[in-house]
Amino acid sequence: MIISYQGVDSFKISQGNLTIALNPQAKTSADITLFSTGRSETAEKSGFIIDGPGEYEIKDIFIKGFLSEAKDRINTIYLITFEGMKLCFLGALANAELKAETLEALEDIDILFIPVGTLDPAKAYKLAVSLEPSVVIPMHYNKAELDQFVKEGGTKAVPIDKFVVKKKDLEGKEGEIVVLKEE
Repeated sequence: MIISYQGVDSFKISQGNLTIALNPQAKTSADITLFSTGRSETAEKSGFIIDGPGEYEIKDIFIKGFLSEAKDRINTIYLITFEGMKLCFLGALANAELKAETLEALEDIDILFIPVGTLDPAKAYKLAVSLEPSVVIPMHYNKAELDQFVKEGGTKAVPIDKFVVKKKDLEGKEGEIVVLKEE
């Protein structure tokens, strides 16, 4: 699996010839496109589009969407089961207090995408730790917010171009912060 960062809260996840786009900021070609805060004009010709809560199965990928809060609109948290890994995309989440039923469903997360700037870096780190992912990928931040988030984790993170990962690579990892460079 290859994860690349398109900026703000936008990612592209590829495995073989299958691509998932998360909150694409520009026109993109993907088999599955997820929007956490509603559909965008960029969604045209983007394969199967999901823009809200529910349960979906597309091409052996299982997706569950959970309703949550963004600053001035509704946000959907997505739990994506793909290639034997669970990816949790928090979108534009604005409240670190998640509903009990959402917390219960977000178990055994391998990779967590967390908005550092919309939550506040300290609250974002506390939420990330509570969800116990193997890897944490910060998003939606400025440099100061990212620096504070990484500092909360007590580590240093060197940005990388792409995150290439297999399930076996995650064994023994607990909350490792992976910072991706914007493409």
